[in-house]
Amino acid sequence: MTRHLHDPVSLQAGSAPEETAVVVHESGESLTYADLDGAVGETAGRLAALGVREGDHVGVLMHSRLAFVRLVHAAARLGATLVPLNVRLTPAELSSRVDRADLTLLVCEGDTGAAAAEAAGETSVASVDDPTAGGDTGATTAALAAADPEPVTTVARGLDDPQCVLFTSGTTGQPKAVVLTVGNLLASAAASAFRLGVLPDDRWLDPLPMYHTGGLAPVVRSAVYGTTVVLQREFDAAATADALAERDATGTSLVPTMLRRMLDARDGLADSLRFVLLGGAPAPDELIERCADAGVPVCPTYGMTETASQIATARPGEAVDHPGTVGRPLSVTDVTVVDEDGEERPPGDPGELVVDGPTVTPGYYGDSDATSDAFGDRGLHTGDVGYVDDGGRLSVLNRRSDRIVTGGENVDPGEVADALREHPAVRDAAVVGLDDPEWGERVAALVAGDLDEAAVRDHLDGRLAPYKRPKTTGFADELPRTASGTVERETVRERLRRD
Repeated sequence: MTRHLHDPVSLQAGSAPEETAVVVHESGESLTYADLDGAVGETAGRLAALGVREGDHVGVLMHSRLAFVRLVHAAARLGATLVPLNVRLTPAELSSRVDRADLTLLVCEGDTGAAAAEAAGETSVASVDDPTAGGDTGATTAALAAADPEPVTTVARGLDDPQCVLFTSGTTGQPKAVVLTVGNLLASAAASAFRLGVLPDDRWLDPLPMYHTGGLAPVVRSAVYGTTVVLQREFDAAATADALAERDATGTSLVPTMLRRMLDARDGLADSLRFVLLGGAPAPDELIERCADAGVPVCPTYGMTETASQIATARPGEAVDHPGTVGRPLSVTDVTVVDEDGEERPPGDPGELVVDGPTVTPGYYGDSDATSDAFGDRGLHTGDVGYVDDGGRLSVLNRRSDRIVTGGENVDPGEVADALREHPAVRDAAVVGLDDPEWGERVAALVAGDLDEAAVRDHLDGRLAPYKRPKTTGFADELPRTASGTVERETVRERLRRD
């Protein structure tokens, strides 16, 4: 295997050193590619001083911030594998991920120091902040800034070399450790550029957490393109909407709940926007129509951690003209719809989505059985159900494992949720199956909206067959979701069991 690829920051620093690489929205701090190259080199030297070598795994337990960006590129420069970890997890949940990922070092910040120290076990911990401040006692945590940087020579990498390991959200079982290679990320950046376009003055505002592929991808892609990424530490509907205008953002990545809240907070979004990449969960037709009315260039997308983000993406006009679509697969991605026997389904017929192409992970770290189970002759079995129309546009219905069987009848939870969302007072809905002694499973729904159970029954009467209508209905201000925007179905089930 030829190994000749260097980290993109060093390449951009050589060809466009004065171009802006990253802007921190809250502080206004701005780094050129020359500035970022020097900062990344310093961070890489400090990691090396703490024992990180080519092929090692470096965990990161941090919110989105400049130090995280430096770590992304510093790990690449050393030829190490980055392992971002979810800051919302408990120390017990983190501990299992630390063990499974075989970390050499876990890097944290002040806010996550205590959790990192508790979860690390025998793994060394270093903080980008003062480890004696905040919640961490500093007893087991080194200060990254105290490490005397070692000289670093950029490691050349091949397309098949691992660049990061990202854990799935685990909404349908134990989270899997997804290996993404240098080639996966470069192919994803190229394919996204072909669909969304890239201009020299592009600025991608990134309010998604960087421990999720939706938040990490803009950081990597912007460096590959030589454009600017604007970091926002945490999402706030009004503040994020304002940031788009203040920073002349041309693109951003959001999940539907975030976008709806932003439109509630502001009448529209920045005129500078070329695209709003909208993924992580199905985008309601009402939201797409609202974007069209407000002049927001929304691009519904379907993606997975296992595919380094996007699989299919609709352009704004396509999203409006074809409700429910996530567009055509990206140019390097092949999507096949298959039945339970693995045979290809014709256009319009739903089945499981199988994905192949250079963005697809080579497998799950340390789990050959899961890797073997996930892949077939046509590629990666996503577990998602959808169909392709005559124009090649993809629509995603639900996960195959979400199907409800009640009294011998199959119920598509996506169909029930769509029917619920047709009520003007329903903002969103999640539909799951609950164990039932008489029917095996019963249909249950958690509804975010200003209505009661009687109104739900009246609304669904005539819209759905009786066996499809929820036997249990709960209400909430918002649906529980992961950082990527995916509904936490087990949390929904627990809430409905209590109701």
